[in-house]
Amino acid sequence: MKTKDWFSSWFDTPYYHTLYKHRNDEDAQLFMKNITAYLQLPKSAHIADLPCGKGRHSIFLNSLGYKVTGGDLSKNSIDYAKNFENETLNFEVWDMRKTLENKYDAIFNLFTSFGYFDDDNEDLQVLKAMKSGLKEDAVLVLDFLNVIKTEQQLVKQEVKTIDNIEFHIKREIKDGFILKHINFVADNEEHSYTEKVKFLSFDKMKKYFNTVGLKIIDTFGDYNLNSFEEERSNRLILVAK
Repeated sequence: MKTKDWFSSWFDTPYYHTLYKHRNDEDAQLFMKNITAYLQLPKSAHIADLPCGKGRHSIFLNSLGYKVTGGDLSKNSIDYAKNFENETLNFEVWDMRKTLENKYDAIFNLFTSFGYFDDDNEDLQVLKAMKSGLKEDAVLVLDFLNVIKTEQQLVKQEVKTIDNIEFHIKREIKDGFILKHINFVADNEEHSYTEKVKFLSFDKMKKYFNTVGLKIIDTFGDYNLNSFEEERSNRLILVAK
């Protein structure tokens, strides 16, 4: 029997959402305002948010007037997000490796939701799947971390206490991956998870995009859409057609 992918197990737990409950919504909303303005997306545009988690980006994009479809592999996250559905906002369980059945004016892959797989071919399949859902002249926005700066500033060990749970976190870069080991005790049980994101430089990303026939038309280094600088930028934001 095939072992579940690390993200299938971890993202579907309530503890994942506890650990990340203090994510900065202001940054997320600033980015959505800036990127939609830059793309000059009309209010009639249909945006896919993939994967969408509990829907925080999708919900805000919808509040800006866009039709939004959010998809995520975590059924628990989608069940939560469905509470916010309306005529122009929908959520569904969705494996981002699967070919998209519908076509969109823009597809957003946000908050480092890429590079999860051991095999490069599966990461390429994600890009191929998203490409399959783009209308003519539509855009893909992929928001990744800047691995060069991440390596320079890696916090190797820390403890975070949230909702009376003490999360022990260790980080390392090993075998081409940025690893985040998370250990804690909750509900009288010991829990251990490892987040695993591929160490994808800008050059490696360009090779990925070229391989699947996506053309990078712009690159940004933060949510204010400043230029990408490999030694200084916090993010690697790619816009492609």
